[in-house]
Amino acid sequence: MDFDLTDEQGLLRDTVRELLARNYDQESRLKVTETELGWSRDVWRQFAELGVLGLSFSEEDGGVGAGPVETMLVLEEVGRSLAPEPLLDAVLVPGGLVARAGSAEQRQRILPEVVEGNKLLAFADAEPGVRWPSRQFATTAVAQGDGYALSGVKNPVPHGDSADELVVSAVLPDGGIGLFVLAADAEGVRRTPFRTVDGRRGAQIEFDQAQAQPLGEAVDRTEVIEDITAQAQASLCAESIGAMSEALRLTTDYLKQRKQFGVTLSKFQTLTQRAANMYVSLELARSISLYATASVADPDSPTDSVAASRARLQVGRSARHIAQESIQLHGGIGMTAEYPVGHYAARLTAIEHTLGGKHEHLRVLSDRVGTYVLPEL
Repeated sequence: MDFDLTDEQGLLRDTVRELLARNYDQESRLKVTETELGWSRDVWRQFAELGVLGLSFSEEDGGVGAGPVETMLVLEEVGRSLAPEPLLDAVLVPGGLVARAGSAEQRQRILPEVVEGNKLLAFADAEPGVRWPSRQFATTAVAQGDGYALSGVKNPVPHGDSADELVVSAVLPDGGIGLFVLAADAEGVRRTPFRTVDGRRGAQIEFDQAQAQPLGEAVDRTEVIEDITAQAQASLCAESIGAMSEALRLTTDYLKQRKQFGVTLSKFQTLTQRAANMYVSLELARSISLYATASVADPDSPTDSVAASRARLQVGRSARHIAQESIQLHGGIGMTAEYPVGHYAARLTAIEHTLGGKHEHLRVLSDRVGTYVLPEL
């Protein structure tokens, strides 16, 4: 199997890396994340002009029509630079749901605006007290007039504070989970924004008889949600690879420069062995992240949630190891807000608890042990 990037893929990766390096160093990133929005609309505009926002959408929907590999390359660079723009939360996940389940009119109304950077989406799915992957939701949709009335609470909604339009999951009158769309400022919608541990933004969104339209038809969309969630899991893996790669680079550079007892720290064998173990963890994570990307990119097979959980489990273990070691090997400076390595650790920790932590993914895998086909000896 050929894992080399094509010329076009390499150019995309390098262009995104240059764009983010031009806009974000540690000081400028901290300034942006401290603003009310928490990310840069100027960088968002550049993403739109470059075509990044349309990578995952078909040309018919106003996008570029690229595959998951290109999307993962971009997300790896987002992780490498800790760029706070909500590419996954405002485009890939909710936009993917619209592309998969929306009517032709909804796709034509929503997706071109998203691709051009003029509209932000958010997927209101998780609920308080409900751990992934359970979907025992309390938010309900009741037929009312030409649409449905939504009632319930969604929290957390990643970047729900800045969304223009919401995609909401809710229990249908006859059972099953349906998808609905409505304006984020519609009557009966109340948003309470908050900051997350990694400096990102989220919101609790309460619906009180809020009028919404079904995304496509008011039918059970559990399978669609699971497919898009599996793609999101692979996306989180790719972002983690970028963040881990940069955390390891910062750590090895520090070991080469910081001196103790008249020599650099890289002269101490125990420290170099710990850095080597970090590299092993990174390569384990990179390999299984490629496996997850290949799984969602295969057009001949349905998206494999088991493959996604396998990848998330290993990537999460590697991320925790690299995050902890990068701070330990830096010493006290690794904990300061002015130095970047602590921010990489915070982001990796936040990703580890997004769409299931290691215990949830391990449970998914253990529940399916009896279904695995073992090779004959």
